[in-house]
Amino acid sequence: MNTTNLDVSTAASHWLDMADCLFVPRTRAEHDLLVAMLDGLIDEIGEDEAHSLASLMEVLGVLIERYEAEHVPELESKAGMG
Repeated sequence: MNTTNLDVSTAASHWLDMADCLFVPRTRAEHDLLVAMLDGLIDEIGEDEAHSLASLMEVLGVLIERYEAEHVPELESKAGMG
């Protein structure tokens, strides 16, 4: 990605289409929605890193991981047991 060619107005116009499915989850319901979207992408894409939506899968994963790290403390305690 060449960031020097980033056109903010183009990004803004596309964002309006994406805002309902790409957001920082602030509630459990929003988290669950992102998990469901990620599951659907995984079913569709599998492990094809060259797929055009592979980066979206990665971004959703990061957003989900961040929410869980902040709001689901039992994940951290279970991770330390392994």
